[in-house]
Parts: sequence; structure tokens; C-alpha cells
Amino acid sequence: MVDGYAPEMVRTIMSMEIDATRGRHAHGKKILEMFASFAPAFGMIGTLVGLVQMLSSLSDPSQIGGGMAVALLTTLYGALIANMVCLPLAGKLDIRAKQEANVRAMIVEGLLSIQSGEKPAIIREKLLTFIPPKDRKAA
Repeated sequence: MVDGYAPEMVRTIMSMEIDATRGRHAHGKKILEMFASFAPAFGMIGTLVGLVQMLSSLSDPSQIGGGMAVALLTTLYGALIANMVCLPLAGKLDIRAKQEANVRAMIVEGLLSIQSGEKPAIIREKLLTFIPPKDRKAA
């Protein structure tokens, strides 16, 4: 804007920036979702290792418990990592990405409104549309 770009050019550049940010966040979310899908599978691999340990020590009943513990704990850890770490983080990243895109869209509208010389009251009303009605009184 300071360099005299046309409003359409400012909107295009800022929209490209918003789209690039969305793409980066979507990539991060996808990675977390992939980890969430892999974690139970790795837990099951650990379960197989524990079962092999357990079956290899059938001659000594006191050793069976260790193998069974490994078998059960790795399944538990896989489920916990997927459902209590990866999926919540992916969901939080998605929410934050949407919030950031909304803030950036609000900035673009505000800047373009200032550039076009609109009255401050109109700009305020225009920007309030980006804020949920229950939060508008605080703004």
C-alpha cells in the first residue's frame, strides 16, 4: 500500500500469503494425522514382540509376566499417543490455522478500506463482521 500498489494487487498478494499459510498448516496437520494412524500399528508391533518374549519363556512361568507386560503396554502406548497426543494436536493446529486465516482476512479488509478512504465507522462495522457476535461488545 505504501508503495502505491492498486487495491486489487494488495488483495492478490495478501490472498496468496493466506493460501500459502493454509497450505503449510494443512501439511503439519496431515503429518500429525499420519502419526496418529501409525501409532497403534507400532503398538501392535510391540505387542508381537512381547508375545514372542512371552512364548520364548514358557518353560519358566516367572518370565511370562514380563513378556505379557510388554505386549499390553505397547498396545496401550500406541493408542494413547494416537488419541491423546497426535489427534488433539492436529485438531488444535486446524483450529489455529482457521483463526489465523480469519485474522489475516480481517487485516486485508481493514488495510484495503483504509486505502480506499472509507470512514472509520464503516471500517469498524466491516471488521466487526469477522468477530463472533458474542465477542463484539468487547471489541
